[in-house]
Amino acid sequence: MFALFLQKFTDLDILHYQKEFLSYLESKKWIQEPKNLYEPIDYILQLGGKRIRPVLTLMAADIFSNTYKSALPAALAVEVFHNFTLVHDDIMDDAPLRRGKATVHEKWDINTGILSGDAMLILAYQYFENYEPIVFQKLAKLFSKTALEVCDGQQLDVDFETRNDVTIEEYINMIRLKTSVLVAAALKMGAIVAETTEENANLIYDFGLNLGLAFQLQDDYLDTFGDPDTFGKQVGGDIIENKKTYLYLKALEVSEESEKQKLAYFYKQKLKDNSTKIIEVTRIFELCEIPDLVKDQISLYTNKAFDTLSKMNISEENKESLQSFGLWLMNRSV
Repeated sequence: MFALFLQKFTDLDILHYQKEFLSYLESKKWIQEPKNLYEPIDYILQLGGKRIRPVLTLMAADIFSNTYKSALPAALAVEVFHNFTLVHDDIMDDAPLRRGKATVHEKWDINTGILSGDAMLILAYQYFENYEPIVFQKLAKLFSKTALEVCDGQQLDVDFETRNDVTIEEYINMIRLKTSVLVAAALKMGAIVAETTEENANLIYDFGLNLGLAFQLQDDYLDTFGDPDTFGKQVGGDIIENKKTYLYLKALEVSEESEKQKLAYFYKQKLKDNSTKIIEVTRIFELCEIPDLVKDQISLYTNKAFDTLSKMNISEENKESLQSFGLWLMNRSV
């Protein structure tokens, strides 16, 4: 019975929000002069993706005010900002693929990727101009805080690549900043647009913060163990880039000394052909039962998110919808 409810939820609610957001996105004319600045913006925004963050903004607005259309500009700001971070992240990671297609800097060049990304950050702010001064001020304040935290998280991520003493606690803090705060902010923006209570807005933020941690841990898992045909990114990318993800750090914690030495060796390498590296590191992860340990952590943070729902002043039906969305997110394969 619950499975049927979950299927109904994901098929109707999520797809409905996605459809409405995509219609709003497509109504915008991105390409203008100079075309070399705006064509990459149109390209990255049209690549697809899950659109999870703008969906969360619309969902939160709907839950707190029974309407979501007024939240469309805020949802677009979130999506444009998120894609700005992807453009710059791909440059920093030298990633060839994004959602199964060439990254912006591969299709154009690095300078174009940097400048187009900068323009996207500015465009994101402009969408808050659709709101009254009080709402605008709250959205802009939250957005500025979140944008800076994302930069903090990205720098920590870069720093970790050359450190050999990164702890799991430090990694969780890094992904909280780099990924979770934007998920949380997306939900809180919907609450702000709906003009709900400050308590509700803060609780939905906490819900999103923990859900964002679960989301990123799931992303880490899929990066190594996902299906390349559905994941949309290069499987094994984190291993190639020597990312100190939860998988790697947990493997160091639980593995035998010989496996620790192999991991340390591989994570010092930058190779032209990474096929052997990916195979060997994945084998060590499987030997250490890392897939199960990561899934345990995903469940932990998902349940922490659900704990905040009991404190929220919303209907039981809406609480069930948020919980169902969290479960759907936790079990995704893309």
